[in-house]
Amino acid sequence: MITPAYVQTMARYNIWQNENIYAAAARLPDGARTQDRGAFFGSIHATLNHILWADQIWLKRFGVGEGPMAKTIPEGLSQYPAWDGLVAARNACDGAITSFANAITPAALTGDLTWYSVGAARDLVTPMGIAVTHMFNHQTHHRGQVHALLTASGIKPGSTDLPFMI
Repeated sequence: MITPAYVQTMARYNIWQNENIYAAAARLPDGARTQDRGAFFGSIHATLNHILWADQIWLKRFGVGEGPMAKTIPEGLSQYPAWDGLVAARNACDGAITSFANAITPAALTGDLTWYSVGAARDLVTPMGIAVTHMFNHQTHHRGQVHALLTASGIKPGSTDLPFMI
C-alpha cells in the first residue's frame, strides 16, 4: 500500500509544516494561543498539544519512544502548558518521526499492528500501512484546524501544499 519513500516524504512534510505552523503561532502572545476559539480542542495551544500527544502515542505503538506523559486525550491537551516546552517536545518528536521514517523497511509496512485505543478503550488491529498513513493524516487534519485558527487571528502561515515543499 505505502512505501518507505512515502513515509520519508511525509516525515519531511511533517517537519516543514510544523515549522510553518509553529513559526506563525509564535507571532501570537501566549494568551492568544491559549484562548478558547471554539475549535474542537478549544485553542491553538491545546490543538498543537493534541497533535504532539497523538504523534507520541503512535510512535510508541510503532515501537519508537516511551509515549506521551499524558495518558488520555483530554490530559494530552495540556501536556505541555508552556509554549517553550511544547516547542521543544515537538522538535524532539519530529526527530523521532524522521528516524522512524528513515529506518522503515517495506517489510515493516506489511502485516498488522495490534494496539490499545484510548478513545475506544479496547485493543484494535490495523494494517501497519494504514496505521502509519493515519498518523500523518491525523497531523495534517489538525494542523489544518490550527491554520484556520491562525488565519482568523490575523496570522497567515506559509504554504501547506505538498508540491511546494522545500
